Amino acid sequence: MKIARQAKILEIIEKNAVETQEELAVKLKEEGFNVTQATISRDIREMKLTKISTEVGKQKYSSIKENGAEVSERLIRVFKEAVIKLDYSQNIIVIKTLNGMGMAVAVAIDNMQGGDILGSIAGDDTIFCVTRDNEQAIDFIQKLNRIINDRQIEV
Repeated sequence: MKIARQAKILEIIEKNAVETQEELAVKLKEEGFNVTQATISRDIREMKLTKISTEVGKQKYSSIKENGAEVSERLIRVFKEAVIKLDYSQNIIVIKTLNGMGMAVAVAIDNMQGGDILGSIAGDDTIFCVTRDNEQAIDFIQKLNRIINDRQIEV
């Protein structure tokens, strides 16, 4: 439940300018997560979320990205724990996930893909990614398998 909740938090703050823990709690409850302020506070601390200024002078939660080439540890954990199966056909990659984790895994992929993917579509438990050609699909599948198998990753 914690992994799914934290993945949903990442998804929410990527799509919305969330200013407060209370606002985050409301959005999580709308998504079916019954949480307390203390739980959200722990999640924010564990996930190393920070507040950044928006263009309109307000603050919003954001995930810390140490380096554009590095994928955060929590996104890798979400990816590794939620992915069930990887496959491809020509230049289309199909990723099967646990129920309800498609969007969270898609966020992780978006943050780790460095230009390998032309675009992706995520559903509840399936993600379709398109590469330029068959070779790029194979390379990206191999990269994802290295992540799943805990080898040193270069993203």
